[in-house]
Amino acid sequence: MIVPAITIIEKAYWFIFYKNKLLTFLDNGTVTIPLIPDISIFNLEPVKKQYLGTLNNYPCFSVEIFSEPLSIPENVKFMGLRQLFGLIEEKLFWLAGRAIQIVNWDRTHQYCGQCGTRTNEKLNEYAKVCPNCGFTSYPRISPSIIVAVIKNDKILLVQSNHFKSTFYTVISGFVEPGETLEECLIREVKEEVGIEVKNISYFGSQSWPFPNSLMIAFTAEYDKGEIYIDEEEIIDARWFTVDNLPCLPNSISIARQLIDWFIEKNMPGGPRL
Repeated sequence: MIVPAITIIEKAYWFIFYKNKLLTFLDNGTVTIPLIPDISIFNLEPVKKQYLGTLNNYPCFSVEIFSEPLSIPENVKFMGLRQLFGLIEEKLFWLAGRAIQIVNWDRTHQYCGQCGTRTNEKLNEYAKVCPNCGFTSYPRISPSIIVAVIKNDKILLVQSNHFKSTFYTVISGFVEPGETLEECLIREVKEEVGIEVKNISYFGSQSWPFPNSLMIAFTAEYDKGEIYIDEEEIIDARWFTVDNLPCLPNSISIARQLIDWFIEKNMPGGPRL
């Protein structure tokens, strides 16, 4: 992406990463991103800097550093993005998610994956071009389906084997080469819980930076089969009604949006408007 000609930056948002952790300001329980002219106040030497666009009319930059500062103020802390759920303004969270994906892509594509030559940055977009063989690489985006499976007035929720958490969520999985989104959905549901679905409907989408996913959300109706879980992926899977829901994922996720849609649809007296 082309960086605009900015001669003097009065203030900018700086998304500064060290080992995938983001530098944040803490102020009486509030967490925010540094909005400062530059990062010299931290005595940091950035390895790379990328322009991310603007937020609230301020330019935004992502920065990677390879060594932790020897001394930083007490109100400054490096935090993982998952720690920032519910602590940081949502617009800043999503921009931080964009920033970490750009930083990681930039770091891992310094050399051509086809011939090994050092790459050049393309000025008008996020791309790396090999000056030797012409191969162009772009930031990786991994499409993933996520689905709320409904059976009458019940929703299927699962507890994942990949996270140390007690919450239940809806089924999700990465799209494999050659698959359509619908084929992926049918396969993932069958593999993880052993049932078949029908009447698949698109719900929405969400960028998800863990690590570089594009979540495409659907609803589907139960068709047939009994729950039989894949124990490598799933600890538990059950049907839940609105009055016996378990611990649920954070409201910022599209998984929670799907569950909230089910709750609205099945509230006594009909959905709230």
